[in-house]
Amino acid sequence: MVLNLAVGSFMSRNAGHASALVIGGGPAGLAAALALAAAGVPVTLAAGPHRPGGQDRDRRTAALFAGSVELLRNIGVWDDLEDQCAPLKAIQLIDDTGRLFRAPEVTFRAEEAGLDAFGYNVPNDALVTVLAARAAGTPGLTLHPTAGVRNVRISAGSVMADLAEGDVLSAPLVVAADGRNSIARDASGITVETWSYPQAAVVTWFTHQRAHDGISTEFHRTVGPFTTVPMPGRTSSLVWVEEPREAERIMALSEAEFRRAIEGRLKGLLGSVGEAGPRAMFPLSGLTPDVFGRNRVALVGESGHVIPPIGAQGLNLGLRDAATLADCVSEAIVEGRDPGGSAVLDRYSALRAPDVNGRITAVDILNRTLLSPYLPVHLLRGLGLHVLNLAGPLRRRIVREGVQPAAYVPVLMRSGGLDVVRAGRGAAAVASPA
Repeated sequence: MVLNLAVGSFMSRNAGHASALVIGGGPAGLAAALALAAAGVPVTLAAGPHRPGGQDRDRRTAALFAGSVELLRNIGVWDDLEDQCAPLKAIQLIDDTGRLFRAPEVTFRAEEAGLDAFGYNVPNDALVTVLAARAAGTPGLTLHPTAGVRNVRISAGSVMADLAEGDVLSAPLVVAADGRNSIARDASGITVETWSYPQAAVVTWFTHQRAHDGISTEFHRTVGPFTTVPMPGRTSSLVWVEEPREAERIMALSEAEFRRAIEGRLKGLLGSVGEAGPRAMFPLSGLTPDVFGRNRVALVGESGHVIPPIGAQGLNLGLRDAATLADCVSEAIVEGRDPGGSAVLDRYSALRAPDVNGRITAVDILNRTLLSPYLPVHLLRGLGLHVLNLAGPLRRRIVREGVQPAAYVPVLMRSGGLDVVRAGRGAAAVASPA
């Protein structure tokens, strides 16, 4: 999808009285703009075309956990989205490595965390559509469409963004939601560590004979996971990780061959495979910054973290970025402090670093244990899953932590969080561990 925001009245050369300028029109950027606006922060959104799949629409889905769904509810988009999503009632891990020492099959159920569902599987394209529509009608949020941001300049009291059309937008705080090659992040002086994996993901959707019963299944294989995630009806989305050359071969299969290949990998789990959707391929890589905010720039989404599609963490992290930043900035405004000042960015970075870095490390370790040829690594992985399968209290704690970190829950990720904000007490002033 191409984000096509209304033009006309939004062509001024600055961000007016906005306290924050969000750069980026993907789901993380749109959610950040809406979260800031919901928390009472005047915000301008500079949104360029959102084309993660090139000229094709985004075929991916995102498994969004309960806190992320609560954020979407609080910023007013969930009702327009829910019918296109499917609840995730359980997550099943199956060792399909074929190794001598195999891990046990493990199933985590939402009821173990006291939930009806862990969350919902949400189509990315539909998510961006409803977020953009909401942004177009949100008071306190000014939309400024652009073909792109060409340069970001930081001064003592503000940040200026030079747009492709020649306009200049400015605000005391810039929210960098412009992706892994972020121009705003580079201007801030924030450095990143990047790495790549010898893997690529093929993503699509497919229909199937048997009901999925709301269960997401990860087949753990020596080249990476093969993951199905429920969609409405007897349809599932698929993330199939392979070596890049094998992924290219899979992309070239005929539809009949592709369907048979899916059936073979599923080992009869969902019965016969019917229609399969268009395929897209993405190389797997990672990225993490030295800090999440510096020099009037806060990182949100893939400007601040890139993570393999294992364990459904990527967009959930981006939405927690958005909600946490809304807490920090709204608190500063309520207290009369500089919304882009170092105190705000230091607090934001301190809150996001443990969550992001901890999950990136966990996913990286899990992925590398699948790729490792060494027997002791296989034994440790299997032992860990055996312990999870048997230890009730530990298992329940890990289930809850996987859905939402216990250390800090942003206001807009809580049930009734919008009512708290509307009461005028300030978002971050009441944010605390759950």
